[in-house]
Amino acid sequence: MNIFFRNKYLHQSVMLEAVAVVPGMVSALIYHIKSLQGMHHDGGWIGNLLHNPENGQLHLITWMEEDAVTSYAHFIKEVDAGRIKNFKAPDIAIAYWNLDETVTLRDVVLAVLAGEALHRDTNHHFSNRIRAGRESLFEDLGHTENKSRIKY
Repeated sequence: MNIFFRNKYLHQSVMLEAVAVVPGMVSALIYHIKSLQGMHHDGGWIGNLLHNPENGQLHLITWMEEDAVTSYAHFIKEVDAGRIKNFKAPDIAIAYWNLDETVTLRDVVLAVLAGEALHRDTNHHFSNRIRAGRESLFEDLGHTENKSRIKY
């Protein structure tokens, strides 16, 4: 793949993560169908098989969010340098981000950048939890067991 993508590491990462999820997704689907056909519980296989695709999804989203944050930061530099016109913000952007009527394109890009940075930080948080083996959000609520409340 290095021959094809060369130094385009983000493109290569997207391809790797998109392809890497296929075996887990397909296997989980097969176990799901077998479980339904036999009308029995899958013994935990489906959840375990879906773990890798979910983890890959977080990797992909995290890398894309990182790139988005960088892109919007460059956008602001271009506006500040005068290479992109800083016109009045469109009404739809003002309404969506609840901005003042006098805001400009630069202000909208700052709002988008702040949102992307929040997404990036949230995705890093969840990726770190997965890496640390702390996937259960119940832990943060003071529950000591690391499993769902649903009983089969």
